[in-house]
Amino acid sequence: MLTPAKSAAAQTTKPRDDELDVYGLSHPGNVRAENQDHFLVATIHKRVHVGLTNLTQQQRLPMEDERLAIFAMVADGVGGGEGGEEASATALEVAMQYMAESTDCYYRGDGADPQFIQLLQDAAIKSHEAVIARAREVVDGRSMATTLTLWMGVWPYCYLLQVGDSRYYMFREGQLTQVSRDQTIAQELLDQGVFTRAMAARSQYSNVLSSAIGGDAAVPVITRLRNDWNTTHMLCTDGLTKHVPDALIRERLATMTSARQACEQLLSDALAAGGTDNISLIIGRGVRRT
Repeated sequence: MLTPAKSAAAQTTKPRDDELDVYGLSHPGNVRAENQDHFLVATIHKRVHVGLTNLTQQQRLPMEDERLAIFAMVADGVGGGEGGEEASATALEVAMQYMAESTDCYYRGDGADPQFIQLLQDAAIKSHEAVIARAREVVDGRSMATTLTLWMGVWPYCYLLQVGDSRYYMFREGQLTQVSRDQTIAQELLDQGVFTRAMAARSQYSNVLSSAIGGDAAVPVITRLRNDWNTTHMLCTDGLTKHVPDALIRERLATMTSARQACEQLLSDALAAGGTDNISLIIGRGVRRT
């Protein structure tokens, strides 16, 4: 049994790799023949690889393999056909490559360092430029675009990068909070007081993006949040939220037995309610292993 002092210390300790309960999935839905969504979960570690030595295993010093950061991201291709699928894949590939190559940030900065905000902004710009360049190659210069919602955990903080309307939810102490803000024309009109919330939900502009990677405008929004053991994180594309209301998402996260079980249940909910779009989601949390 943990003493109060040990219990408090345990709550501030970064989860080990085996204490991360993370799962993600993607499905084309009931209607669409192609899946233009992509998702990715990755970690960056501090690792030393010994190539050659005459030291025995017993003589070698223990080599650190500490996790420096964890990433989760979803992207929802805009447009249709080859363009949307290519845009979402390119955005994730380029963003992850840029984040992985910027290892100096993870070694030098603590979780609250402002350099992480710049790192995410740069990753969004690199992805935007790459999608535009890729459009010239694969769709003869026609426009192709994608949403990008990227979550980065650098304990004890997490950072959110959002472009478009794929969402990030935080579930903590029984409360579900949509942290991201949909970058759509309908949401802009709602913010300006032109639309009511009901009008925005019914509007033809509810799915028209005001900001997208590869689009006419890409406006990355970066948010820093405090992370802890009691928080469950969820990223998803709008194929889920079109059919699954926040109340049901909250219920599923409140009663989840594992990240995989919750992902599969929410996917089933979306499909049963229509599944008119591609569906992608990632759920993650820390689970203490005794």
